[in-house]
Amino acid sequence: MPPHTHNLTKIANSGVFYNELSDQQKDVIDMLEPLNIEARYPTHKERLLKELNKEYCSILLEQTEALYLWIKEKL
Repeated sequence: MPPHTHNLTKIANSGVFYNELSDQQKDVIDMLEPLNIEARYPTHKERLLKELNKEYCSILLEQTEALYLWIKEKL
């Protein structure tokens, strides 16, 4: 049963193949985690929107898709 949390690092650490993640894949998890939390709070939204420019979002989406495909392959 997966843990009831939104903490991506905690979820990743509880996975069977966490030790197989590259440093770059762990960095992607670190980049994604605050987006979920900060988007929930109105005081953080303005700062978050300033950080999420087109270039950053494109990179983030590309890296997230690569991580997703890697995890899917492992499952």
